[in-house]
Formats: sequence, structure tokens, C-alpha cells
Amino acid sequence: MSELDVRIIAPRDRHPLIFSTFDALQPGDFFELVNDHAPKPLYYQFLHERPDLFTWEYLEEGPETWRVRITHK
Repeated sequence: MSELDVRIIAPRDRHPLIFSTFDALQPGDFFELVNDHAPKPLYYQFLHERPDLFTWEYLEEGPETWRVRITHK
């Protein structure tokens, strides 16, 4: 398992980093995203740009930390 904590990354750089991390995964692999806000916009971006390629599982839902397991199908 790998963890990607984007709380310390500049907001403009977060989504490109998250998508490059996802794209490097093999099917069945996953990473845990740690964020400081609800990642709903990111989820919708995944639905649009990587349809049917991922699963999304909330592990922690705020109020200060959100943790999501993103798995490559």
C-alpha cells in the first residue's frame, strides 16, 4: 500500500499528481489519498476521465482529514 498525502502539495498541483499516481498503478493496485477537504470534485473528474477504471472507497470522512482508497480495476 502506498499513501499519497496531498495536504502539503500546492492545490494547483494536486490533481495532476493524483492522476499520475493512479496511472502508474497496475490493475488491482491501489493507493490511499489523504486530503484536507472532501474530494468530491476529484471523484467526478475520475468518473469523467477514467470511467470504469477505478473504485473509490472512503476510509475516513472528515471533518479535518479525508482518506480514500483508490484502486485501479
